[in-house]
Amino acid sequence: MQFIIRRPWDLPQRAHTPIDVYRNRKHHRREFLKRAGLTAAGIGMANLLSGCSSPNNDEIEAAGAVPSLPTQHASAYPAQRNREFDYGRPKTVKRAAAEYTNFYEFSSSKDNWRHVENFKVSPWSFEVDGLCSKPQTFDMDDVYQSFSLQERAYRHRCVETWAMCAPWTGFPFHELLKLVEPKPAAKYVTIESFNRPDEAPAMQHTVYPWPYSEALSIEEATNELAFVATGIYGAPLPKQHGAPIRLVVPWKYGFKSIKSIVRITLTESQPPTFWNQLAPHEYGFEANVDPDVPHPRWSQRTEWMLGTNEEFETTTYNGYGEFVGKLYQA
Repeated sequence: MQFIIRRPWDLPQRAHTPIDVYRNRKHHRREFLKRAGLTAAGIGMANLLSGCSSPNNDEIEAAGAVPSLPTQHASAYPAQRNREFDYGRPKTVKRAAAEYTNFYEFSSSKDNWRHVENFKVSPWSFEVDGLCSKPQTFDMDDVYQSFSLQERAYRHRCVETWAMCAPWTGFPFHELLKLVEPKPAAKYVTIESFNRPDEAPAMQHTVYPWPYSEALSIEEATNELAFVATGIYGAPLPKQHGAPIRLVVPWKYGFKSIKSIVRITLTESQPPTFWNQLAPHEYGFEANVDPDVPHPRWSQRTEWMLGTNEEFETTTYNGYGEFVGKLYQA
């Protein structure tokens, strides 16, 4: 099934907010609405009107705070850095990354930290099923006991052209898949997020194909770079970053790095995914970062960094070609 939905941000070129206004986060929501001639009646537009005042750092941290871990698990943070991975540019400051996020279950604006207060992230469990010999259900105790956590310095590139450099704590995705023993027929791995409209207000918009889902080929999922994250900046994930467990695939656009995972399913056929269903001409299934393939409404040749607005040229596979380039050779 294909969903054809005109979303609030699908504007004609003449109504696009200039890039200098967009990058000024204190004012871009107000200017966007004024230029577009829109009101809060549209899907998700009420969220765009909220929170134009500048918060302090304590507010942001308190809003995304998660319950304290048991002592034996809390000691996993900060994890030892894996020196094989390096940003190649300055690290994004913690506040900038926490203040500006995509999490469409909560809001179509970027200040998701304002909307996650009622999100319950403990207790939490997720299933791994489908074409595997040992399907299992894991809770977070299982995760901390079964996997040795490490920290990786990864670059993150959003399809909207913003980027960040953040230290994630977690473990390689292939270690989780190895435990369930994928069958030879398994060609894809589907990852699904939660479905709780009472806790996530934007999920009450039923025109969207909730719950959020993403997928990788089995070769992508078992690549060394694919990472299951439980933390960021040396501490457990805040709610707006996808607590308590998420995927990080740094060579792809950020919408592939699904948050707050509840199910992982191995399949033989390519599954539908959230954004690919909504707008397949804009959000391809593969979604590898590629400066030579423009988005239908903007160029992908450059990216700008959260916190500094510094601009860089986009690199193929987000600079991770040595790890994943062989996956896409003809």
